[in-house]
Amino acid sequence: MTAAVSAVRKPVTLHRLREMHAQGDKITMLTAYDATFARLVDEAGVDCILVGDSLGMIVQGHSSTIPVTLDEMAYHTRCVARGNRTAWIVGDLPFGSYQESREQALRACVALMQAGAHMVKLEGGGWTAETVHFLTERGVPVCAHLGLTPQSVHALGGYRIQGRDEAGAATLRKHATELAQAGAAMMVLELMPSAVAAQVQADNPGMMTIGIGAGSQTAGQVLVLHDMLNITRGKLPRFVRNFAAEGGSADDAIRRYVAAVKDGSFPDEAVHAY
Repeated sequence: MTAAVSAVRKPVTLHRLREMHAQGDKITMLTAYDATFARLVDEAGVDCILVGDSLGMIVQGHSSTIPVTLDEMAYHTRCVARGNRTAWIVGDLPFGSYQESREQALRACVALMQAGAHMVKLEGGGWTAETVHFLTERGVPVCAHLGLTPQSVHALGGYRIQGRDEAGAATLRKHATELAQAGAAMMVLELMPSAVAAQVQADNPGMMTIGIGAGSQTAGQVLVLHDMLNITRGKLPRFVRNFAAEGGSADDAIRRYVAAVKDGSFPDEAVHAY
C-alpha cells in the first residue's frame, strides 16, 4: 500500500475489523508512541496502532512497564492521534489505573479516549471480566490481554511462557471465554504455546485474537515497532522477526511486516512459535 493509497483509506473502525476477521483477513498491529512513527505506521497500511505501556521500557528506559503513569499514557496517545489518519488506536491502561475499582477503570478510559484512543486494553483474567462488562456497557471498546501480562511480571516470576501445562492452559481458556462473554472485542495473547492460542480462538470464534509469541492461528499479530525494525538493543524474544534485515527504509520494513502477516508467512511456526 503506497502513501497515496493510505491517504484515501477509510478510517479503520471496529465494524471493519470484525468484517476482516469474519472474512479471514489477518489483522495487523504495531506499537507507536509518537506522531512521526504513527504516521509512518498508518501510511504503511497497518490496521491498528497500539500505544503500549511498553513505552516504559522502549522510550523511558525502565526495566518494566510498571512505572508508567496514566498521564504519560494519555500524553503519548495524544501524540499518536495527531500523527495517525486512519488506523484504529488502542491505548494501554497502565498499572494501577484500573485495579482499584470499575469506576477507577472508567475514569482512566475516559482519559485515554479523550486523548484519542478508540479502544482501551487491560491485562489479566478472572476479576477483570466484571470490569470489562462494566466498561463495554458504557460504550468503551475493550481489548483484553492474556498469557504473559507484563504488569504482573513479578507475580509471574519473570517473562515466562504461560499455559504450558494442562492446568495453565485450561485457566487461560476459561479466562478468555469469560472476557469474551463480558464484551471484550479483541484480545492480545502473549507468549503462550500456539496450540493454546489456537484453542482460545476456536473457543471464541467472534473474538479477534492478536498474537505476540502465540503462533499463527490468531486473528492477527502485533509486535513492538522498535523490535521489528531491529532498533531495540539486547537479545530479542524468538517471536520477533527483523523486518529491516532486507534493507530499505523503515517504511519498507513496516510494509513487509504487513504483507507477511496478511499472507500468513509471519509468524513461522517453526521459528517464531512455542
